[in-house]
Amino acid sequence: MRATEMYRNKRIQLAAGVVALVAALIAMAAFSEGGTREPDKSGASAGPSPKTEPHQVDPDIVHETEDDGKAVNLTLDDGPDPEWTPRALELLGQNGAKATFCMTGPNAQAHPDLVKKVVAAGHRLCDHSMSHDTAMDKKSVEYQQKEILDAKKLIEAASGGAKVHYYRAPGGAFTPDSRRTAADNGMRNLGWNVDPSDYMRPGSTTILQRVKRQLSQSPTILLHDGGGNRSQTMEALEELLPWLKEQGYGFSFPKAG
Repeated sequence: MRATEMYRNKRIQLAAGVVALVAALIAMAAFSEGGTREPDKSGASAGPSPKTEPHQVDPDIVHETEDDGKAVNLTLDDGPDPEWTPRALELLGQNGAKATFCMTGPNAQAHPDLVKKVVAAGHRLCDHSMSHDTAMDKKSVEYQQKEILDAKKLIEAASGGAKVHYYRAPGGAFTPDSRRTAADNGMRNLGWNVDPSDYMRPGSTTILQRVKRQLSQSPTILLHDGGGNRSQTMEALEELLPWLKEQGYGFSFPKAG
């Protein structure tokens, strides 16, 4: 074989190697950026490769507090309300207490100033669905997903992009599908055990007594700052917060992970 022909063959082999190397680098870059997968045997694309989340949210319903010590999780549902949410924020601020505000999407959209005040005061946000449908568990999966995710978007928009840590089903109407929807979208499913039924307006004294009686069951207390006249709840809260401090309770949040 002539020298010139051998040189030409080596150049061809070198060029082929460069092409193969470039192709490999392109494939590696596409994979690292979550590009599309190879088509399956039917010829249909399998869609984008899922990105691995740094932390998976537990789909179980949480009642426990993040604090290992003696603490309570105060939760306020159905707001924000232009009359009662500011009063709740005032009482919480006076007592150095934190709470989780479980908001409906439309109320958050209507009162973004209050949503921002909740976040600015160091409280947490919770998705409480769009329409507060207590029969959600009897509806289709698609309906449940829309109720949860539409509300989450509105709350996030009203807050200026703050994290929505939790989802609480209206009336506790959780389903495996709704719990998974919440978890897949970064929200812990939030339950409760202390329920004084303040929404029924039994009187502030009764609300307070029920909380004290049930508190040994769980640290998560269910109250309301929206959905109606909440004057009795605020009266009870005014007495409850200093009493909790006198009993040695701190104020924490439900476990979000």
